[in-house]
Amino acid sequence: MSVEAQDLDLCGTESRGKLELGVGTGLVGWDEVNQGSVLPAFEGDASAIAGLKSEERTYSEFNSYMGSVASWRVEKPIFNRDICIDCQNCWVWCPDSAILSRDKQMLGIDYDHCKGCAICVDVCPTNPKSLLMFNEHADLDESLAVWPEKKKKEKK
Repeated sequence: MSVEAQDLDLCGTESRGKLELGVGTGLVGWDEVNQGSVLPAFEGDASAIAGLKSEERTYSEFNSYMGSVASWRVEKPIFNRDICIDCQNCWVWCPDSAILSRDKQMLGIDYDHCKGCAICVDVCPTNPKSLLMFNEHADLDESLAVWPEKKKKEKK
């Protein structure tokens, strides 16, 4: 199974994650925006947006939800469903909202927005951890095959 198979079709539109932020779009960078500018997060009427899941919303092209930062990453977290206890620590602490969770259940990782900071791994309480960092080009099945075993406590 490839890492892409983990995303569970949670992308909102076909164009999501296709833009490399700021590359060839003709849009101004964050440091070129005039003070007082309004940068709408959504296209059209957004009055009913709060009731929609993130993948159902219509985002503007200038919104970071539509861009990908995956090219910045050297290592990526890989998620082991068999170990996860759905504590939601990774979801709470992820600075990029790259942890995909529904109804308090971990579903996977949004690799379009994950920068590889490893905070999710640091806050994972399981033994062994349900998230570990691997090389950016690591295969999911190969990574899961080398997952560490549970460490047993030494008797005194």
